[in-house]
Amino acid sequence: MAQGMANSEDAQIILKLYELRTETVMREARSWVTTEFWPQNADEFFLVMSDFGSQKNNWLRQVITYWDMAASLVLHGALSADLFVDCSSEPFFILAKLEPILPDIHARLPTIFSKMLKLIENSPAAAARYEAARKNAAARRAARANS
Repeated sequence: MAQGMANSEDAQIILKLYELRTETVMREARSWVTTEFWPQNADEFFLVMSDFGSQKNNWLRQVITYWDMAASLVLHGALSADLFVDCSSEPFFILAKLEPILPDIHARLPTIFSKMLKLIENSPAAAARYEAARKNAAARRAARANS
């Protein structure tokens, strides 16, 4: 896994990942997943995941696979882990949102966010970013419960 100082190739990959994130449908998908999708249990998660062809299913799959693909670039040494972590808070937040139900999700679909989890396991910077995201997601979950 590439760590430490990034080079110009890393910068180009980060810029390309950013460009892909700004595509219209991807923006809509990311917005829905980060702000509106708060499954309370694995059944609610799989209700969307099994609704093939629906917009929400497409959005959820698009966002999850996008961030796992990006993490895979890091794990295979194509992108600096430190640069990716510095430039990408969203995948850590999405994973943290799912954390309370992740064991139940993995019981049925163990590959969901597997690359992000491996990145967190292998990178101290990613682990620290995830811990901050967990606190943020817990606070947002509590605020939603109280509203």
